Formats: sequence, structure tokens, C-alpha cells
Amino acid sequence: MSLPDRPFAAVLFDMDGTLVDSTSAIARCWTTWALEHGVTAEALAAAGGHGRPASEIVRDLVGAERAEEAAARITELEVADVHDVVQLPGVPRLLAEVPAGRWAVVTSCGRPLADARRRAAGLPEPAALVTYDDVDRGKPDPECFLLGAHRLGVDPADCLVVEDAPAGLAAARAAGCATLAVRTTHPTGPLDADAVVELLSHVRASADGAGVRVRVRAPGERADV
Repeated sequence: MSLPDRPFAAVLFDMDGTLVDSTSAIARCWTTWALEHGVTAEALAAAGGHGRPASEIVRDLVGAERAEEAAARITELEVADVHDVVQLPGVPRLLAEVPAGRWAVVTSCGRPLADARRRAAGLPEPAALVTYDDVDRGKPDPECFLLGAHRLGVDPADCLVVEDAPAGLAAARAAGCATLAVRTTHPTGPLDADAVVELLSHVRASADGAGVRVRVRAPGERADV
């Protein structure tokens, strides 16, 4: 599989596991939360949470009656624990190559957590930001990517979505977007995308008319850091 050979009107990036490495912080916070709420490690692992909104995971684990308070607690923990959240390899260069105004962040985080992690990692300001607070249904529903395209003033069919999780890729496909998967959180197994890379250091972008052309490096070509 390969990316469509055409310029895209915009690139819509997931955040955690795609632009930033928040793995350690996520593990610490959810372990603390699980201990506080009597959730076993096995149940937490079985929730299959990466790429899904935290509030939906919480509801599955503790039930609807406790969900609001429990979701507020995981948000509190995660907003406070961002000291080792950093940009992933290749991200600074790639974001610098995408023309200003042509990229957005579309994340399953709520706005407070998205802002905390973006600031901690030193991400530049996107032209648009879509969080879980902006939608009625989280990934794998396509609403978030449809809204991201709308906020940039472009057709979703002319967008490329960059994602690391199956739920996000499913949402992107349902929105009619092209897809590029990065294997940061799913190093093995299938990822249903037009193209798959190990890291975003394997990807280059450049302005092309009013849009952006994205290229995945050829086998044997040096990957930039």
C-alpha cells in the first residue's frame, strides 16, 4: 500500500503516540487511577484503551454511576503528570515542512490535557485543534476528523490523517480521509492504512500549490531524525 500520489489540502495529526511520546506518563496515571478505583491490571489491559477517549474507557471499567467522578480523576492525574512528555522522532522537522495553516491536531484528549501535553512537548501551535470536548462521539467515530477538516476549511476527502491507533485509523477511513499509520504504539500486527511507517522520521512533506505533498521514504533511503 502507498499514499495517494497527489497533494493534500491539509494533514490531520493525532497527538499521543503520533506527535508526542506520553507512554510513561499514561502508564503512571492509569496505574494510580486503577489502584484508587479497585480496577485490576487485567481489566485495565483488556479495556484496549489506546486511541479511545478516557471517559469512555472509564465508563466501561467502573460503570455509568461512577463514571463522571472517575473520569475527572484521571484527567486530574494526567494534566499534572507531563514532565517527560516529548516530541517523537521526526516530528519537529515534519511539522516545520508542512505549510502553516495546513495542519491540525485531532486528539481523543480533553482540551485541558491536550494543552498540557502540547506545551510540555513544545509542539508548535496548530492551525486547528479538535479535542474530545468538541465532539459527541469519540474515535472510531469519524466526527473528530470531519470537524478538523471543517475548521481548516477543506474537504475531508482531500485530507491525510496521521495516526498510531486502530481506532483513529478507523475514524479517518470513515471520514473519507487518506491514512498514514506510525508504529509507535502498535509495533507489530496489521494497521489498516494507505501507508505504514516505523517513525515520522521516515516521512517528508513539502508545499505543493495550495496544499502539501507527503512522501514516505523509499526502502534503503536514509531516515532523518
